[in-house]
Amino acid sequence: QVMLTESGGRAVEAGGSLNVSCKASGGTFDFEDLVIGWFRQAPGKEREFVAAITGIRPESRSAESVKGRFIISRDNAKNTVYLQMNNLKPDDTAVYYCASRPNTLSTWPKTYPWWGQGTQVTVSS
Repeated sequence: QVMLTESGGRAVEAGGSLNVSCKASGGTFDFEDLVIGWFRQAPGKEREFVAAITGIRPESRSAESVKGRFIISRDNAKNTVYLQMNNLKPDDTAVYYCASRPNTLSTWPKTYPWWGQGTQVTVSS
């Protein structure tokens, strides 16, 4: 069981920036062996993939809707993954969740067994 804790969500104006964090603890995997993904869910909508990053020699992938605006990175020494969100838009308003799975990168939420509680990001126009 990997415990994930998100932080950093808040209200921001359109065009602004925000950096949210996901810290992992527990479990039997080394943090470097874990893929960390960010997903988001807006009211009345399905949970959607935002970005994900692998462990050692990191490979990352981002949704088309956030490419060029959001950057995912990780600090293995701190067991933490970051999502830097720039040029935020009202459509980015959602609860942002981080999730974890071992080894291979995936964009499908159902393939991630461990989830955090989420952090609210609200972008006003």
